[in-house]
Amino acid sequence: MYTVNDTKFNSAVFLLTGIPGQEDVHLWISILFCLMYVISVVGNSVILFIVKTDPSLHEPMYIFLSMLAITDLGILIATVPTILGIYLFKSREITLDACFSQLFFIHSFQCIESSILLLMAFDRFIAIRNPLRYASILTLPRIAKMGLVFVLVRFALTVPLPFLLKRFHYCQANVLSHSYCLHQEVMMMACSDITVNSIYGLVVTFLTMGLDSLLIFLSYVMILKTVLSIASHAQCFRALNTCVSHLCAVLLFYTPEISLSVIHRLGKGSSPLLQSLLGYVYLLVPPLMNPIVYSVKSKHLRVRIIRVFIK
Repeated sequence: MYTVNDTKFNSAVFLLTGIPGQEDVHLWISILFCLMYVISVVGNSVILFIVKTDPSLHEPMYIFLSMLAITDLGILIATVPTILGIYLFKSREITLDACFSQLFFIHSFQCIESSILLLMAFDRFIAIRNPLRYASILTLPRIAKMGLVFVLVRFALTVPLPFLLKRFHYCQANVLSHSYCLHQEVMMMACSDITVNSIYGLVVTFLTMGLDSLLIFLSYVMILKTVLSIASHAQCFRALNTCVSHLCAVLLFYTPEISLSVIHRLGKGSSPLLQSLLGYVYLLVPPLMNPIVYSVKSKHLRVRIIRVFIK
């Protein structure tokens, strides 16, 4: 009844999907998502508030953490309304224009988060390789310029995505497998030649997350090389311990991202339940866990958070 097979349904809608086979427990699932959303928003907002109001935290590591928190909030705002709409109000329909806008913001914020993780890897490399010049290399104006350049470049790369999709007619089944829109899935609904979209999507992925992950890996190779040259085992352990939070953030971001991308492109016969769960992990877990990981691992940040809530 929901499937549309008209060769021109550009004025129609896509249908979003919750967790397959779990329709009877949508209310309980919505409570879980609401809880995750509230914790994520509060956690990232507290990070931003503390870093902004405490001058002692106006250091490169915490400035980059603030950028990460802003990006995570952007991802939450772009995705959670449609997710909760499905589970709370059974609102599955999303217009094509709304879908294209949503996927633009999702992919933009994901690309920006990837670039911030790269900047954070560079920050850790400088802190360990050249600690005496750390403050003079990563000055606040330089950090602001790097952040602005990455944001502008990533937005520029993702701007064409909705316009490339908008020129298509959609004649395939219009039911999406997630509770939000993604470029690689929406383009498969088109009844036109999607070669350009597919190539451009791969190019964007390579120039952003692919290149970022490679540079992050190389940064850690250099960090490990520097740490192994330290004579004292205690100093070596302390240096590596400063990277644990960032490594957790990298794994939380890239593992589900790569898995979901592989499934979308190669795993046509994969379980819909696996796709759906990976989709939620891909977008909702990093914003939830990043503030927790950094709060646990950073003593300075943890102390200030405790002070805020004790007052």
